[in-house]
Amino acid sequence: MLGIKRKVRIETERLTLRAPMHTDFRPWAALRQASADFLTPWEPSWASDHLSRRGFTNRVYWAQRSIAQGSALPLFLFRRSDDALLGAITLDHIKRGPAQSGITGYWIGAPFARQGYMREAVQAVVHHAFTVLDLSRIEAGCLPENTPSRRLLEQCGYKYEGVAQSYLQINGRWRNHVLYANLRHDRRGKTDVG
Repeated sequence: MLGIKRKVRIETERLTLRAPMHTDFRPWAALRQASADFLTPWEPSWASDHLSRRGFTNRVYWAQRSIAQGSALPLFLFRRSDDALLGAITLDHIKRGPAQSGITGYWIGAPFARQGYMREAVQAVVHHAFTVLDLSRIEAGCLPENTPSRRLLEQCGYKYEGVAQSYLQINGRWRNHVLYANLRHDRRGKTDVG
């Protein structure tokens, strides 16, 4: 069903979410470099070419292929007021058939953290996943001590499901993750208008 050939663009009150383009390299590299201390405790170790133009070009091509094949939806977050790049969100590992699911991952640059931008982006991607992509389940995981990320997921309708032992290598070490899921038909904690 996916096989999206058109450009994906999601608009929210303050954000534009769209796939990365080659022209995004400089702002992306600058934001990642400036936010390295903020991001690296929560991410897999960066490859030696992580901030290189070649590495970024590979990301852009991966994003284009993934969107076209319907296997992932990698999006950059831009503030609408000034077109500043704030971070990124990816709906990855999209499965079809009986699963109809995907996994959410995200990051935001240090200067833009804790201002509600990522909550706005996650809510928009969840809505898109359920209404446009017809997914039934969206999963996410984070380190147990990442309280801001846990709070974000819970505010966006994700429910705690458990702990995955040695789930991902983060900052060079195998780490446990707390797992969350957002279900399209789950009405727990929602009001009549939610």
